[in-house]
Amino acid sequence: MRGLRAVSSIVAVSSVYESAPVGGPEQGPYLNAVALIDTARPPAALLRNLLLIERARGRVRDTKWGPRTLDLDLLLYDRVSLDLPELTVPHPQIRNRRFVLDPLLEVWPDARMPDGSAVEPAVGTVAEQPLRRLEDEVLGAEAART
Repeated sequence: MRGLRAVSSIVAVSSVYESAPVGGPEQGPYLNAVALIDTARPPAALLRNLLLIERARGRVRDTKWGPRTLDLDLLLYDRVSLDLPELTVPHPQIRNRRFVLDPLLEVWPDARMPDGSAVEPAVGTVAEQPLRRLEDEVLGAEAART
């Protein structure tokens, strides 16, 4: 598997944002971004592909919320709601994490939850969470290699 382009068409990619880790052992800051994609894969199959990409990039899942080389989450999938043992869509923490909301709204300003409610108002509830937007070319160089 050669990355996200192998499982989808990339529509847009956000800037890279740096944030403190949430939960888990002490570790350095995380880099966060959102890719808006177009795919024919159903959500569970897409998740399986995302996990394969993580493993190919050296991800080992041995400590909950521990350090990782890559963490690919499925945030939203059209207007689909799913609650499966291996996958919940929309992502249950989407409205509670600024490091998710800022990049998501950068690439999809009118993002909506499956019930039709706008995602954007949630930004006001997480504004105090520290987040730093890095130079746009950081992700551009990485995206060109995947």
